[in-house]
Amino acid sequence: MFSDELLNYDWEATSTAIMAKTAADVERALNARHPSVDDFMALISPAAAPYLEQMAALSRHYTRERFGKTISMYIPMYITNSCTNSCVYCGFNRHNAFDRVVLTPEQIEDECRAIKKLAPFENLLLVTGENPRVAGVEYIEKALHVCRPYFSNLSIEVMPLAAEGYERLTHAGLNGVVCFQETYHREKYKTYHPAGMKSNFEWRVNGFDRMGQAGVHKIGMGVLIGLEDWRTDVTMMAIHLRYLRKHYWRTRFSVNFPRMRPAAGGFQPNVIISDRELAQLTFAFRIFDHDVDISYSTRERPDFRDNMLTLGATSLSAGSKTDPGGYHTYPQSLEQFAVSDERTPAEVAEAIRARGYEAVWKDWDKIFD
Repeated sequence: MFSDELLNYDWEATSTAIMAKTAADVERALNARHPSVDDFMALISPAAAPYLEQMAALSRHYTRERFGKTISMYIPMYITNSCTNSCVYCGFNRHNAFDRVVLTPEQIEDECRAIKKLAPFENLLLVTGENPRVAGVEYIEKALHVCRPYFSNLSIEVMPLAAEGYERLTHAGLNGVVCFQETYHREKYKTYHPAGMKSNFEWRVNGFDRMGQAGVHKIGMGVLIGLEDWRTDVTMMAIHLRYLRKHYWRTRFSVNFPRMRPAAGGFQPNVIISDRELAQLTFAFRIFDHDVDISYSTRERPDFRDNMLTLGATSLSAGSKTDPGGYHTYPQSLEQFAVSDERTPAEVAEAIRARGYEAVWKDWDKIFD
């Protein structure tokens, strides 16, 4: 399991190593045919800042080589905000006083119909809070069955499950699983997740192994920028990605590194990453892994997303509602976080076309197997 592998990497030593990188290290990384984790550390280091244009050009080259001039479109559907966790930065924190929503199968179908009226989405991400009593495997399985006639590609972002749970859901139409580790800082992790299922660091970080063991087609990874030093966190995620590729080589992977957005509870980020640094991080990941899907959600501003879609990003959400039932049933329920890009899917698709790229609504279907 990856938690054992992670014990080989000291957080502070990794942070020091990143900050010690030199221009020569960056140039060596840019010329590496198969960049190592050490090369990745050089590319996200302060020493790489003067090389941003060169990194952007290389990132664009690798992205077009692998993905062409396409952007995959997806949309999230929040089906419950009921949660037993106490994550200090999340609007779904169990201590936040508001009415919890758990959509019924009929309401989920209403949401499906409402989304299909917005745009021809085929890639749907089902999102829940983490409450096994009301949103366990059986509830998620029913939701997948409801959504399957409307969408060809179904992914989930839910509580970490046992391998048997993931395998069971693959038979209900599940294609992908997204899970945010939030931070790889083992000691600080408990500070941000003081209670609930999510407080178990090992269970969460080893969830990606269980996804691979269950044969999940696509695994999405992410850290939340704003908790701990972002350079060290994303390095740990790069190590994790390299580990997963070695052990589950038939699986597709995606990465996401969202910046914190306002949410109920008022938690303020400990770390701020600038637009320029987020672009550097994106380029570094593309140079490090040519095949990984890099996703940008509506957390980011429209102008930033528009610029990044030609330089390394390969999938975008659009028209997102982060409140359960937000498309049709309960448009005023509590959001998990505030979105920044409030454009309609049609407006996002037009921005993609204006830059000479194609918005792809469907790029995979289980029937293709």
